[in-house]
Amino acid sequence: MNKDFKEYSICTDAQAMLKKARVEGIETVWDRLLEQQPHCGFCELGLSCRNCIMGPCRIDPFGSGPQRGVCGADADVIVARNLGRMVASGAAAHSDHGRDLVETLHAIGEGKTDDYVITDPEKLKRVAEEVGVNIGGKDDAAIAKALAERFFADFGCMNGTLSFIDRVPEKRREVWAKFGITPRGIDREVVEMMHRTHMGVDNDAVNLCLHSARVSLGDGWGGSMIATEVSDIVFGTPTPRVSKVNLGVLKEDYVNILVHGHSPIVSEMVCAAVQDPDLLQKAKDAGAAGINLAGLCCTGSELLMRKGIPMAGNHLMTELALITGAVEVIIVDYQCIMPSLVAVAACYHSKIVTTSDKAKFTGATHVEFSVDNARAKAREVVEMAIEAYKNRNPARVDIPVEPVELMSGFSNEAVLAALGGTAQPLIDAIVAGKVRGVVGIVGCNNPKLKHDYVTYNMAKECIKRDILVLVTGCAAISTGKQGLLMPAAAEEAGSGLKEVCNALGIPPVLHVGSCVDNARIIHLCGLLAKALGVDISDLPVAAAAPEWYSEKAVSIGMYAVANGIYTVLGLAPPILGSKLVTGLALNGLEDVVGATFAVEADPIKAAELVDERIKTKRKALNLTP
Repeated sequence: MNKDFKEYSICTDAQAMLKKARVEGIETVWDRLLEQQPHCGFCELGLSCRNCIMGPCRIDPFGSGPQRGVCGADADVIVARNLGRMVASGAAAHSDHGRDLVETLHAIGEGKTDDYVITDPEKLKRVAEEVGVNIGGKDDAAIAKALAERFFADFGCMNGTLSFIDRVPEKRREVWAKFGITPRGIDREVVEMMHRTHMGVDNDAVNLCLHSARVSLGDGWGGSMIATEVSDIVFGTPTPRVSKVNLGVLKEDYVNILVHGHSPIVSEMVCAAVQDPDLLQKAKDAGAAGINLAGLCCTGSELLMRKGIPMAGNHLMTELALITGAVEVIIVDYQCIMPSLVAVAACYHSKIVTTSDKAKFTGATHVEFSVDNARAKAREVVEMAIEAYKNRNPARVDIPVEPVELMSGFSNEAVLAALGGTAQPLIDAIVAGKVRGVVGIVGCNNPKLKHDYVTYNMAKECIKRDILVLVTGCAAISTGKQGLLMPAAAEEAGSGLKEVCNALGIPPVLHVGSCVDNARIIHLCGLLAKALGVDISDLPVAAAAPEWYSEKAVSIGMYAVANGIYTVLGLAPPILGSKLVTGLALNGLEDVVGATFAVEADPIKAAELVDERIKTKRKALNLTP
């Protein structure tokens, strides 16, 4: 690794910990990326296939070598199959998250848990009525059970469509019906993609790409949306609140516990346990001033949105948090958890605790959480952290920065409440040009790109152009660490957006949740389109994933485009080996679903692409550019 650590991250806490890692001889994700160079060119282009044992096969992009796999599949089919499997995996991850929450809701309804309760009964009733559950004469438990059973049916194909399909504007549903991409069931579409991509099934690249869109829509309007809505019902609908972010949220004289992953099921119980008086006393008896809980990645954002629990960092900060030497335990659930955390923790007194049987890590301590033991297991893990504190080496502790403030909690309900209860004030601001458009900037970090650089600078450039920015997941933390998630950041916005933000007391960049909460963004787009009587593709909106890396991001990007939302990626997916699939992604989908992808890693140029899209859509709506 180059010794100029500023090349790897714009964040001073990351730079300091990278330097410490080098001094202490600890390997990080950047070291391993370097060791992997050069990457396989066939894989980068999507031209390798290992779907059957007649292979593995590859297509020569220069035309002098093999042009078909053993089965006869050409470059277009191989690339389309690989893309489809990426979308299926990403959709499965989000949707399995949603299923876990539905199971929790069902357990509440059946009285099988005392640890979890309905925190927002009004939203429970509202959502139940929306999806056709009869709530007349039923108590909250009975409604919860009935709603859970309604959502369970979404995962198969019993209903023939999704519970939230009526949230989609009619014009958008007509587009889906025309091209046969209306999602019928969450699991059904994922399973069908795995079937289609088995050797000898679907060998038409365009057909495979259309089904990829269908799979992703089952994620966006199904699994992810269910996960978001049930999380709100069980744990509370987020409202705006101020907290803090970066490695400075760790406390030198406290037992530091970090929660990491994506599901609030575990982290909510840990949040409750760290407040138990007897555990606080045990921490003091061990020599600590108290217990400090903070978050990483999307599990952290779930607690940040609902409880104001501070955030230590995003995806590429997870190893670096351990390198402070101040972390006793990282408690993980699933998704985006690097296996390397176990090895880094072993260099210190720290422990990695896994909590789900679907996400075990060799070398970690496993403590299985379930609906009937979660609070007790949370206490067990907190006690483990207190014991670990006794083994901390103070000489190796380095908390490199002071935390900065950020504002989160912008659920759709909170956004509409800030607007007086309806979307009309936002529509009025868009019509007047004070808010020229909206862009959702989402996604992870990728060590191939300078940490947080593209995300932060793209968001900063967009708000200068009076484009309201909605952020989720790791992108939210990227912007939060640089101060864009506070109302004072409106000073950096254009005059129109600044006026709107100052009037409402909100930042120009709104933290709307974790990565499943991208469903909030498409839901909000649906509300705006219905209010205007147009399709989502007619709105002056766009999306971007500047530093993405995961299969989940492929599914998110696909459902954004399938909803008619132009989407800019900072890195190209592995499709460039097929001119057909690449052409479809960059141009051809415009005529099918009303939007396309673009690829641009330069944040200013990416913002310009979004700006041009918004200008085009405003002009079509007879609005000033």
